Amino acid sequence: MITRKQLISKYIEFFKSKNHKVIPSASIIPENDPTVLFITAGMHPLIPYLLGQKHPLGKRLVNVQKCIRTTDIDEVGDATHHTFLEMLGNWSLGDYWKKEAIEMTFEFHTKILKIPIERYAITVFSGNKDVKNKDEESINKWLSLGIPKERILFQEDNWWGPAGETGPCGPDTEMFYWSPNDIRPPKKYNQKDKDIKWVEIGNDVLIEFIKEKSGKFVKAKQKNIDFGGGVERTLTVLNGLDDNYLSEVFFPIIRRIEIMSGKKYNESKEITKSMRIIADHVKASVFIIADGILPSNTGQGYVLRRLIRRAVRHGKFLGLKDFVEKVAEPVL
Repeated sequence: MITRKQLISKYIEFFKSKNHKVIPSASIIPENDPTVLFITAGMHPLIPYLLGQKHPLGKRLVNVQKCIRTTDIDEVGDATHHTFLEMLGNWSLGDYWKKEAIEMTFEFHTKILKIPIERYAITVFSGNKDVKNKDEESINKWLSLGIPKERILFQEDNWWGPAGETGPCGPDTEMFYWSPNDIRPPKKYNQKDKDIKWVEIGNDVLIEFIKEKSGKFVKAKQKNIDFGGGVERTLTVLNGLDDNYLSEVFFPIIRRIEIMSGKKYNESKEITKSMRIIADHVKASVFIIADGILPSNTGQGYVLRRLIRRAVRHGKFLGLKDFVEKVAEPVL
C-alpha cells in the first residue's frame, strides 16, 4: 500500500533531485483571470511565467496544486471523476523540452512508483484542424524507452489548453495504467477500453503555442513543459483498486455516510452513486469555503451553492437529514 503522503513525498523528492524547486499550492480562486471561476490545473497560476516572465525560483518547478473542475460536476458519481482534486505538477519554463520531460515522467512512473511497463500505455497528438503536424518527436522517444508501438495511440484530441479563453497551450502525451491489478492487460492499447480499464495517470503538456483572441494559434516564443497527474487516480491504481472512492482520500467520508445512513456503499448502483456525489461535493465545498467563497446566486458562489444542494438532494435519497456538517468532519 502507498499512502497519499508517501505518493506526494516520492513525487516532490524525485523532482527535487532533478533540480526542480518546490512552490506552494495556490488558492483555488484565480487571482488575475476573470475568464475562469476556479483554478483547474497546476499550470493556471503559472501562466505569466509560461508567457516568459521570470519566476523567482528559476526555470524548473514542482508542486501539488488543489483544483476545482466545474466541467466534471455532471460526471461525478462514477468511480473516477471529481470536482475537487489534487494535481501533481512539474514545469520547465523554457528549459528542458520533450525528450527530457518524457524521460523524467517515465522514470518516475516505472522506477520510483514501480509501475510495470506491461501495464503502461501512451497517447500522442496526431494533428488536428488547427495544428497539422503529428508529434513524431514524442512518438520516437516513447519507442526508444521500450513502449511497444501497439501501446501507443494517436489522437486528435491530445491537446491541452488554454486554461482560459486565450493563452499558452499545445499538444500533449498522456500516460495510462491498466487497472485493476488482477486482470492481465491486452497487448494492444484500445481506445474502447480507455474508460473501462485504462486509467489516465499523467499528462505531459508540450506548450509551444499561444491561442490569441482571434482564435489563431501562434508559435510561442518560450517552449514549456507542464506535467499533470491526479493524486486520487494515481493512488487508486497503485493500490490495486478500481474505484477512487475506496482509496484513503475518500473512504473515510464514504464510511461516515454509511454510518449515518445505515446503508452500505455497494448495496446498489443508486446508493453507490449518491454516496460518491455526497462525498465529492461536500469535500469540494469545504475547500471552496476555505478559500473565502460563500454560497450565492452568481459566479463561484453559485457553483458552491449548486454543489451543496446536489449533495443534500442525494442525502435525502439516502434518508439523511442535517448531515452536511458531520460528513465534512473527515474532510477537515
